[in-house]
This record gives sequence, structure tokens and C-alpha cells, in this order.
Amino acid sequence: MEKILQQIINSNKKYTLDGQVASYIPELRNANSEDLGICVIDMNNSMYSAGDCDKKFTIQSISKTIVLAMALMDNEWDYVFSKVGMEPSGDPFNSIMKLETNDTKKPCNPMINAGAIVTTSLIKGNTLQEKEDRMLAFFRKLAKNDTLQINESVYKSEKLTGDRNRAMGYLLKNDGYIEANVEETLDLYFKQCSIEVTVKDLARIGLLFSNYGIDIETGKRIISEEICRMVKTFMITCGMYDASGEFALKVGIPAKSGVGGGIMASVPRKIGIGVYGPALDKKGNSIGGLRVLKTLSKKLNLNIF
Repeated sequence: MEKILQQIINSNKKYTLDGQVASYIPELRNANSEDLGICVIDMNNSMYSAGDCDKKFTIQSISKTIVLAMALMDNEWDYVFSKVGMEPSGDPFNSIMKLETNDTKKPCNPMINAGAIVTTSLIKGNTLQEKEDRMLAFFRKLAKNDTLQINESVYKSEKLTGDRNRAMGYLLKNDGYIEANVEETLDLYFKQCSIEVTVKDLARIGLLFSNYGIDIETGKRIISEEICRMVKTFMITCGMYDASGEFALKVGIPAKSGVGGGIMASVPRKIGIGVYGPALDKKGNSIGGLRVLKTLSKKLNLNIF
């Protein structure tokens, strides 16, 4: 398997030259655009990796899947989806347009920024610190990595330049979709996006969703089967921003990307996958990572359709 993964990395490395690292968050400019790595963990808990698999990067929008699961565990589902929708938006991940133009002004889904800010506001806790502690503990539990930390430089950079997200937050507050304090919600949102991971962490989280919430090592349930199904469905329909339909057709794996260059994928009952390539295409997805997943899906017959 590692030989196959290394061949896939080698054959797709050239595509990293066609993308650009994210620049709207200043700290993300420091990434090496030619990095490309992958980790796969199977149902026997065997781990295989190749390329830049030990590089740390911030999780960014991949965090939306985990926070959605947490919001659904903390609240009644009907309440959660009274605040955020279930439909693909067809717009860029940071679009603000439909908050004004759709009939309800409700965010289309939890995988775009507006929807994710809403789900972040639904995390339970008496104080911002308690919410942050619960969130970080949950990320660590899913990744089976107690060393996960918030990258303070990226967090501060996001907070300093996050005016578009701030505008969304106040629109959502005005229309009743956020009931919590807006600035505290945004602070928590910036922090969740700034959690530092490797592809091995992403593969471990992807495997948990693949196994419908059961820890492969202990056999203990961490997330309900229903929530895992829901999260993977959002990954297929909305997880790759406004390229989700094309990705579903060409790759056919539930996946979620982030502008830090990561992609987490989850093949039901088979494998969890983490990919890293900070050079992005115009829609904000890892340009090399997309190619790697397309090749892997075809080679191992992973397409769920």
C-alpha cells in the first residue's frame, strides 16, 4: 500500500505547480506550495503514508464536520436545522449573498462559513473558555492525539483579517440564527479553524466516520451512527465547496477540504484518508490533493456510487 501511495504522490506532485497557497489569511502564505502528502488507515487499524505526511497545517474548514457532529450531540436536531439548512449553496464557501437573497436568509448548509459559524454558536458551555476546552478535547479524542493545539499565530491572523466572517456573524445574529454572543462565537470559530493537524490526524478522524462513530481500537462508540451518516452526507453534497458535484462524479468519496491545504475523506466501512497539499485551485481546494484522491479512488475502486 505504501508503494502505491508513493507512486500516487510522485505522479501527481507536478499539479501543485498549478495552484497557489491561500493568501487572504496572511499566516497561510508561509506554506510550501510544493508539499504533498497522504495517510490512509484501514479497518484493521493499519496505517500507510507517503510524501509530506508529518507536516503540520491548520485544519481550517475541515473542522466544520467535527463541530457539526458536536452541535448535533449537544442539541436537538430539529433545533440545529432550524438554524442552518441542508442544501448545497453552489456559491463560494465565504459567500455572503444568500444571507440576503434566499427566502429565509438561513445559511444553506453547515459546510460553508455562514453555516459553520451558526453550528459553532450551538456548542454548549457556560463560558467561552469552557466551550473552547470542550471543542479541543473533542478534536483530540477523534484524532486520538492529545497533543493537538491551536496555532496561535494563525488564530490571531484569522481574527485580524476576518471581517467578512464578522459581517456574516452579525447578519445571522440580526436574523435570529445566532443567539449566542457574536464576538465570542467568532473567536471560537477562528480557533477551531486554527487547530494544527497532520494527514495522520485527518485519516484517524476520517476512519472514525468511516466506522460510523465506533473507535476501531476500543470498540467504543464516540459518535452516533445517525450523526456520522449525516456528516458524511454533507461531505458528499457540500464538502468540497462549489466543486462538490464534480468531486462526487469524478472521485465519489465523502470528503471535506480546508484552505490550509488539507482534505479529510471517509470511505464507509473501508478507510479514512488524510491528504495535504497547500497549493489551492480557484475554488479553495488542494489542487494536488484532488488529483491524489481521484487517482486513489480509481486505483482502489473506492467510489461509493
